[in-house]
Amino acid sequence: VQLQASGGGLVQPGGSPRLSCVASGTRFVIRSMGWYRQAPGNQRELVASITDGDSLNYADSAKGRFTISRDNAKNSVYLQMNNLKPEDTAVYLCYAQWSFSGSSIRRDAWGQGTLVTVSS
Repeated sequence: VQLQASGGGLVQPGGSPRLSCVASGTRFVIRSMGWYRQAPGNQRELVASITDGDSLNYADSAKGRFTISRDNAKNSVYLQMNNLKPEDTAVYLCYAQWSFSGSSIRRDAWGQGTLVTVSS
């Protein structure tokens, strides 16, 4: 499975960009999907995740401002970010836990990341 993320760029404080990530491959089933971010000098941290049962998990910094959603038919996950702050500047990485069809073995996949820079 390969993940392709898009939607980053330069955003003004208070802006509301939407990140998208689509998974591609053959004979796979997506389990959970999510977004992590990594700012310069910082560790990678979870932003938000959504399971195949639509259970949601948000970092405290994302609660109330970010919304994660997925489209199973498109093997896609989205992150709507609102009221961005300079401290949200980071490379945002898409993540998916997946299995081959018919297999219970779960595997991890990471996208290449998309840079979000919040600055005026």
